[in-house]
Amino acid sequence: MIATWWAGLSLMMKILWTVTLVASVLFVIQSILTFIGADADADFDTDIDTGMDGGDLSNIEGGSNLYTFRNFVNFCLGFGWSAILLQDSIPSTALLILVSALIGVALVAAVMYLFKWLSSMQQSGNINVQKQAAGCEGKVYLPIPAARSGAGKVQITIAGSVREYDALTESEEALKTGTPIRVVDALDANTVLVEEINSYTV
Repeated sequence: MIATWWAGLSLMMKILWTVTLVASVLFVIQSILTFIGADADADFDTDIDTGMDGGDLSNIEGGSNLYTFRNFVNFCLGFGWSAILLQDSIPSTALLILVSALIGVALVAAVMYLFKWLSSMQQSGNINVQKQAAGCEGKVYLPIPAARSGAGKVQITIAGSVREYDALTESEEALKTGTPIRVVDALDANTVLVEEINSYTV
């Protein structure tokens, strides 16, 4: 019965069903790994994204980095199921692909927002950044432009755990990934002002 159904599908629908079913399985696996605290995200530009280390939602990179395997799976999930469910309602193949792609993008955006919201909720619930961050040390995670010209990201040890925050610096030189830093001040609940530890003066 399944073989007969599969044989009756067009090549495009066979591809869509294959992509959609694989994406669905991966989505379920990622969801399980996420809530048991495992690393379920791989970055296309780096080897492995460890944003899920130890189950700390504050480090979920899937909520802030667009180019991740998680977001690719989410896009395929939204695109595939939309195309399958709407194929009879939208006779134009080009329009079907366009609508399905937009739904896929919308799903990626929704999931990114959800993880970012969960991260901020956990941070605000457990730590008063503006009172506790000053003096904490860590490393640059994403490069920080010089002279407050843009924001990067840092991972610092605060209240006994490693947290990730947006970061600015007043240094005349950009701070590269891996640079040891110290927090000078907390600018808001999600952003800190940092300086390179080697340049710190008492």
